[in-house]
Amino acid sequence: MSESSARLENKIFSIFSELATTLGYSPIHGKIIGSLLVAGKPMSLSELSGMTGYSSSMVSLSIDLLGVLGVVKKVKVMGDRKLYVKLEGDLLEILKNAVVIKVKHGIDGSLKDLGELMKDAEKLEGKDRESVIRTITILENEIKRLQVYINLLSGIRLPHKEI
Repeated sequence: MSESSARLENKIFSIFSELATTLGYSPIHGKIIGSLLVAGKPMSLSELSGMTGYSSSMVSLSIDLLGVLGVVKKVKVMGDRKLYVKLEGDLLEILKNAVVIKVKHGIDGSLKDLGELMKDAEKLEGKDRESVIRTITILENEIKRLQVYINLLSGIRLPHKEI
């Protein structure tokens, strides 16, 4: 591989790593996706390890999460004992789903925390009680608005890829 090709590949990996980090995932997830895109074919665990610079065990753990998210799929190649990994589905749809899953998780946690705070606030007395309950209620309503938006977003089908 030429030096300019290697530089371009590294830039691609960097872009995907930054995107993964922006979505709250590890840079390795982005490097795995970038590697699979660059290769344009299923890759073995050792190939992914070599291409990303991460250990096979780190790559394997990351592939498991990416599999749960529907980003990759493990496949067998006839006549080969190695396990291979390939990109699965539409990349933009996968990214949308990753964002939705992350935000839904945050919403669920926030609503649970606010529920606990409300129980504590109801034990207060006087003006403090009213003020805290009002604040919690406002936050809860705003988070529920966000929840409605995220549910709508999750149901939106993206346009088909143009080839």
